[in-house]
Amino acid sequence: MNPSPPPATVALTFDDGPHPDSTPALLAILAAGGRPATFFLRGDQAERHPGLVREIHRAGFGIGNHSFSHPHLTGLRPAGIAAEIERTQRTLSRLTGTRPTLFRPPYGESDPVVRAAAAAAGLTEVLWTVDTRDWAGADPAGIAGAVAAARPGDVVLLHDSGRRNTVDALPLVLAALARRGLSPGPLAPGRPAPGHPAPSHPAPSHPAAGTPAAGT
Repeated sequence: MNPSPPPATVALTFDDGPHPDSTPALLAILAAGGRPATFFLRGDQAERHPGLVREIHRAGFGIGNHSFSHPHLTGLRPAGIAAEIERTQRTLSRLTGTRPTLFRPPYGESDPVVRAAAAAAGLTEVLWTVDTRDWAGADPAGIAGAVAAARPGDVVLLHDSGRRNTVDALPLVLAALARRGLSPGPLAPGRPAPGHPAPSHPAPSHPAAGTPAAGT
């Protein structure tokens, strides 16, 4: 079961942060209206910007694990997958005092091996149902338009990686939801939310033991 937001709400999720060019602005916009959101953080970015991680946590936003270095996890050996996940767990736990319980694999790429590694770390995998394509350079109006078609219970994919288009779109996104009678809600255990991962480079299958891992 993927977590999903309560009825009449959608979950806003932000991948790839924290980033000094976007995190403070996103937090300010969300906090101004008391809107919840979940930030799926990269471990390497968290180590570069620990103060931003603490700021996200102090503001009461959800924090999830988005791997350490954002690799194609399905191309790694099981030990490599576990290392990516657990190193991020340790980093985020040290910075916030709490171990994350939600995990989003980079590029939305997952399989039974990745899910098993996440589960072993105490994590529930979360994908998304609405892709705003902010990662592909969609303009603010296009991002808001994608969210305007959201239905209650949807999980929206956005990014916190320094993109100005996402920051500029967020007020439009919130307004679009309000016009639909929807509001941002926290991720919580609920009905399955089938993910629709963004297109990405094809990932190799897990290499056999003793053979080099493609792309590493």
